[in-house]
Amino acid sequence: MEDFTGGVTEFYEMKEAPKELYKIMKKALERGSLMGCSIDSLVPARFATRTTTGLVTGHAYSVTAVEECKQSQHKESKVRLVRVRNPWGQVEWNGPWSDNSKEWENLSKGEKEKLQHQNAEDGEFWMSFEDFKKNYTKIEICNMTPDALEDDKLHKWTVSVNEGHWVRGCSAGGCRNYPETFWTNPQYRLRLLEEDDDPEDDEEACTFVVALMQKNRRRERKLGANLFTIGFSIYEVPKEMHGNKQHMQKEFFMSSTFKARSRAYINLREVTQRFRLSPGEYVIVPSTYEPHQEGEFILRVFSEKRNTSEEIENRIEADHPVPAPASTGEESEEDQQFLSIFQHIAGDQMEISANDLKDVLNKVVSKYKDIHTDGFSRESCRSMIALMDMDGKGRLNLQEFRHLWNKVKQWQGIFKCYDFDHTGTISSYEMRNAINDAGFRLNNQLYDIITMRYANENMHIDFDSFVSCLVRLEGMFRAFQAFDQGGDGTIRLNVLEVS
Repeated sequence: MEDFTGGVTEFYEMKEAPKELYKIMKKALERGSLMGCSIDSLVPARFATRTTTGLVTGHAYSVTAVEECKQSQHKESKVRLVRVRNPWGQVEWNGPWSDNSKEWENLSKGEKEKLQHQNAEDGEFWMSFEDFKKNYTKIEICNMTPDALEDDKLHKWTVSVNEGHWVRGCSAGGCRNYPETFWTNPQYRLRLLEEDDDPEDDEEACTFVVALMQKNRRRERKLGANLFTIGFSIYEVPKEMHGNKQHMQKEFFMSSTFKARSRAYINLREVTQRFRLSPGEYVIVPSTYEPHQEGEFILRVFSEKRNTSEEIENRIEADHPVPAPASTGEESEEDQQFLSIFQHIAGDQMEISANDLKDVLNKVVSKYKDIHTDGFSRESCRSMIALMDMDGKGRLNLQEFRHLWNKVKQWQGIFKCYDFDHTGTISSYEMRNAINDAGFRLNNQLYDIITMRYANENMHIDFDSFVSCLVRLEGMFRAFQAFDQGGDGTIRLNVLEVS
């Protein structure tokens, strides 16, 4: 049903069905949902077996109506009925409320007309809701998108659709069992703005259905791909953080418990579940069970009333670079050592090229045993010179080199803060925070690109890759700001300027 309609399907086992199942079915039909039910066959090899009640096991039925009516002989008694259809067009239920049963004698003519009761072998029949639950073993409800419904009388769902992906080493953080990486998963801010119209319920709550579908796994089965084990968790956003579109950090998830979640992580194409929560702001975190699993997904939210859901995307911006500190006239032993090395390599011109810078940095960094690096490349050093070369000579003088070295030392301090296991590298998942500490706020797409560009096969980033990334970022922001004369965050470039 879902593949044909584009809707979202909920599945319920009768023995585990929620106590409000009747209300769910009633509202579903009011919204034009499609409903099917079936009876599991006790012997898997035997399908479509007719029972003594007239119902058939291993066979698909459709639910066409749910009604509550008064029995004329029992003034205070109401009965809840379900109308079911056998697509064969024959073979019907023969228990209470079947076509010829005596229960119909307790209904007034008006009630019978409301139920459109017919005594005909047409495959469609009524049964009490209690008998329905006892005899059928499962029910599925396909909730339709508003564009699939033409009847204006129907109550339509409010639908939000978001597409996303998990990227290994950056946004594929796994489930809550992996607290060091769980927070890096894509996050979606859900705002429930209006409570349900339900006069029988005093509680202010919003009903909504969340569906997480993994994309393209069946198509890629030929290449050996299997369905991931997927699920999602929902957290309530503190009131002081409402409207804040920042990605929720690790500390938030370490100190917060989920408000709701999918029943289990399971290797299905789609995981769907219905919830009732108070109006407010929430964050939905979809994930695979294990970290490092790459894939695309669609996250859909169907709500009875108005809601909004959107991916949390940081605004792209950078802190204004701090100018190089003025010289105090006092030089530390380290400064004197660097000056000596610089003079030795630069010679009388007191300027160094990219090759010279490569030698200087690698000699200095090699003395730090707690930083793992294969050495700065010539290309990295060219990028550094392009960043710091204020006079356009393609070389660095002592002042420019000192400014660069101050930045490298600052970045070195940030790097060490995230080298938790003292391996001389940092996890690619922590790169998001390290970049933030260096003064850059990026969106998820840029974090994904950085991980793919700078992380090794073990999803670790060494020091020279870390510095190269920050140099590239600073250069890009500086170039953009130079062209953004109006300060509105957009620029227009010709081919020469792009080059």
